[in-house]
Amino acid sequence: MAVYQGARQRPIFLPPRGRSVDAPVLSRRRVSGAVRAGRRSSRVGLLVGGIVVAFLLAFFSLAQTVTVSATTYDVDQLLDDRQRLEAQAVQIQSDLDRLGREPAIRKQAIDAGFGQLANPVVVAPR
Repeated sequence: MAVYQGARQRPIFLPPRGRSVDAPVLSRRRVSGAVRAGRRSSRVGLLVGGIVVAFLLAFFSLAQTVTVSATTYDVDQLLDDRQRLEAQAVQIQSDLDRLGREPAIRKQAIDAGFGQLANPVVVAPR
């Protein structure tokens, strides 16, 4: 609290000296600094601030929704790829089971132009 020379503290509950209780007391009007300086507080700033905050919250919500949607799309894509690869693995295993036996190999050799081997020729040593 600033104290000025010659200033006296005013009593809160007692009337000032030299005045009676019945005498009218003129109180000072409190004026804010903005009004005194000629500036009025405007609600436009509050409105703009509210709009900015609402926009940021909506933008954050939208960003989260887009992220979740993109992640869901990626998961679905990976599940489809997994299903396709599992089907391909089953088909390859079936082909190996079918083509890996002797009759299938013999048929593939004959289709390729190979013939049955004759009895082996034994050469006597000299």
